[in-house]
Amino acid sequence: MVLSSRVMIVLVTLLVALGPLSTDMYLPSLPAMMEFFSVEVDQVQLTLSSFLIGFALSQLIYGPLADRFGRKPVIAGGMLLFALASLGCAFAESIEALIIWRFLQALGGCAGPVLGRAMIRDLYSPLESARLLSFVASAMSLAPAIGPLLGGYLVLWFDWQAIFILLVLYGLALSLIFTFKVPETLPQENRQPFRLKPTLANYGALLRNPHYMGYVFSCAFAYSGLFAFISGSSFVVIDYFQVPEQYFGYFFLVAIVGYITGSFLAGRYSRRLGLDTLVKLGLAAVLLSGVVISSVVMLEWYQVLPVFMPIYFFCCGVGVIMPQSMAGALAPFAHMAGTASALFGFLQMSCAAVVGIWVGHSYDSSPEGMLSAIALMGLLAPCAYFLLIERREGREE
Repeated sequence: MVLSSRVMIVLVTLLVALGPLSTDMYLPSLPAMMEFFSVEVDQVQLTLSSFLIGFALSQLIYGPLADRFGRKPVIAGGMLLFALASLGCAFAESIEALIIWRFLQALGGCAGPVLGRAMIRDLYSPLESARLLSFVASAMSLAPAIGPLLGGYLVLWFDWQAIFILLVLYGLALSLIFTFKVPETLPQENRQPFRLKPTLANYGALLRNPHYMGYVFSCAFAYSGLFAFISGSSFVVIDYFQVPEQYFGYFFLVAIVGYITGSFLAGRYSRRLGLDTLVKLGLAAVLLSGVVISSVVMLEWYQVLPVFMPIYFFCCGVGVIMPQSMAGALAPFAHMAGTASALFGFLQMSCAAVVGIWVGHSYDSSPEGMLSAIALMGLLAPCAYFLLIERREGREE
């Protein structure tokens, strides 16, 4: 059975959406969790960072596993683990237990985004992969758009545990779909042996490749700026601006609409402009937005419009950068696309986890910590591209 590109976009979108659903949907409940567990902001924030750490580490295993055994069985097993860990989150009785269950939830959930991207690379050329990944990113943006709104009302109508019960059902549904309905996309001749020495050699080759690392860190820093907003937005909106939980999602939409705009434009113009031109345009957007955000911090101009308007344009840039940089990084590595995708995700999520912890520890009842982190990432992302890709290409010429 051969699936059409439209069906592939839907399936990969459902897989990639696991990440934002697992983080964004429960953002409105973070203040309620503080009260439920009687803990401080930085401890609750660790439930976000532990998820990212688990997401990052497990990608290093899922990529080689999928390159050896195929995408389908690994995805189905990962979704089942995600569902079971989500059930554990729902019934956690301490913040420490919730942090551990969130880590396990990520171990299962990360199979979706890593191998979803690899499935597209299995089936399509690099240019077509970039185009389809852009549309996946655009469609996937519905998850973080709907997630905080749905999460806010679930907290209002039931309690924060209801969010994780919904994730249990989502994970079980995906596990069944990939077990019984989706064909394998990795040809037998492209499978790699799952042995430690070849796996480490593949990772070493990727880490030594400046073009690959340039795309990775451009994306990682840009995404970390977005994650700084994800980590700090619920406290800034609900605590600082005194917005009720059920309305938090409307403020979060500013970032999501920006991301959707960027990813849609990237998909529409990828053939005309090319991958690297789009990456440069996205990096220009995050850099200029970071400069404006730095000015807001220096002037302490903490009002809704000056805080959220540059975040919108920053997220536009992230929406352009992420799918293009992923496609650019994976393009030369069709023989180990799963491994390349896994290392890409590991470095991206690790960077974001560190930034998320920083935002949690720096929160002082004002937007300063969150905005400072976003501004810094807006500077580092173009620096990574310039130093590792653009500058080296100039020397080679």
